[in-house]
Amino acid sequence: MKLAARILIILVVIAAIGAAYYYWAQKNTPDPVAARQEDAPVAPEEVASAETAPPALDVPQPIQHPIDSPPSEAPLPAVKDSDALITPPLKALLGTDLWRALFVPEEIVRRIVTTVDNLPRREASSKLWPVQPAGTWMETAGEDENMIISPINAERYSNYMLVVQHISIDRLAAIYRQFYPLFQRAYADLGYPDAYFNDRLVETIDHLLATPEPLEAPKLMQKKVVYQFVDPDLENRSAGQKIMLRIGVENAQIVKMRLRELRAAITQSQTGLTR
Repeated sequence: MKLAARILIILVVIAAIGAAYYYWAQKNTPDPVAARQEDAPVAPEEVASAETAPPALDVPQPIQHPIDSPPSEAPLPAVKDSDALITPPLKALLGTDLWRALFVPEEIVRRIVTTVDNLPRREASSKLWPVQPAGTWMETAGEDENMIISPINAERYSNYMLVVQHISIDRLAAIYRQFYPLFQRAYADLGYPDAYFNDRLVETIDHLLATPEPLEAPKLMQKKVVYQFVDPDLENRSAGQKIMLRIGVENAQIVKMRLRELRAAITQSQTGLTR
């Protein structure tokens, strides 16, 4: 299960890139209505809207990819109260400065679970990412019908890619296994009381691995306050696949390599169990 720790690593990278996209997808002077909507607070209970989460299943689903979790010495808190428990080991793992720079510390478990569930969908609200945005605007090249994402844009994600490759897998794996019941509870709270979070994670991995790798940088156009892909096939992709497209082929290939290793590690288990 060592490589199962990459779950949180990949989520850090994907969520950070997705959060950054929200900022560079807008003009320096955003639409006033959009700005007012973005400033509106979002309650934690709104992490799964009617548009992003289907109705709960009535029949318990077989568990395809169970995760082993050691018995807890004390009862785990409710998900909404779990930040004080999970933050110290994550901060110790990443370092205080990196933790403060990358993460949104409130309801971190719920944010991670919501991100995993939303990545295969058309929308994945930036308000719900578990990490901070990269903090700079997207780099473009060319103008009008020749506008593309600049090759140097991939450099904006270098710190997150370093996390993927150099974080301590053993320590992160222990944290993931220890707190997995909280991830499962958060998934049930989204409206899936009879489904298994790790199975959804595998589905999301498979979906991200299916992202195309264009031989040339995709062309962009600006519509109102956002950039869009000119190719309708790319523009109609899910939030997760569009993130993979935006980070650049080289970064995407690194993420895919880790995702394949992750999938192999977290699917070496028996099937047919139920919650």
